Amino acid sequence: MPLTIDAHHHFWRTAAQEQPWRNSSHSALERDFEAEELKSELDTAGVDATILMQSVDEAAENDRLSAYAQNAFVAGVVAWLPLSDADSARRELERINPYKVCGVRTLTANDPLEWLSHEAVIAIFKEMAARGLVWDVVPVTSAQVRAVLGLASAVPDLRIVVDHLGRPPLDTQGWQPWAGQTQQLASCPNIAMKVSVGIDVLSKLDSWSGKDLIPYVEWAGEHFGPSRLMLASNWPVILLKTTYQQAWDDLLAAVGTVFTSGPEIDRVKGGTAEEWYSLGR
Repeated sequence: MPLTIDAHHHFWRTAAQEQPWRNSSHSALERDFEAEELKSELDTAGVDATILMQSVDEAAENDRLSAYAQNAFVAGVVAWLPLSDADSARRELERINPYKVCGVRTLTANDPLEWLSHEAVIAIFKEMAARGLVWDVVPVTSAQVRAVLGLASAVPDLRIVVDHLGRPPLDTQGWQPWAGQTQQLASCPNIAMKVSVGIDVLSKLDSWSGKDLIPYVEWAGEHFGPSRLMLASNWPVILLKTTYQQAWDDLLAAVGTVFTSGPEIDRVKGGTAEEWYSLGR
């Protein structure tokens, strides 16, 4: 049977690190979220394995991720690297425990990404590509999208995964410029996308509605196809608006509106994540 993989989640202990992305509207996240709690949700939802993501930009986060990676259901870890500083990124890449590390990320928000065109930075991405590491990113602005596309062209062997559907305007039920940007990103064969919802959108939603997801997932599915889409919960952030089970069911139902065959759905439920993150290598 193909594996079902939750391609994006976090663990944290609130006393262990500051999370500057949390604010007063995120009181539901102001507690510890550990492996035992998620394992119960995975078992209920029929999820076999996961990809654990960094949530804080600091070296200590990589040490915490290494400890969490000892959980059998964690199939891969996306660690932190200070990618805008190539020398620091290389030192941290050599320092971290490589166990289950399959990708890296730096939280970017709306920050300019012009540093992606720097020669030294491109060199570190080439090194990452040679090691088989994926780069996770959420390009939101048109300038960010252009920068990511430029890097994808400069390092064609680098696998890039766009998290959280690239921040669709789900909160306003808008369409552009997200749709055009998604189409641009999909034009690059070394870019994939996660079917998940990020904290910025969740913070602005009045309430969770699975039906509202459908047009955005359909558009992403139409352009990326099942071989470049992967299902992801973004737990525990998703708990701001709904339960793990409801989110997983609704995201899967949205995927089912664009892909109807079993093999296609299996790809989005796990096969794409397994391939792109080289899980089990």
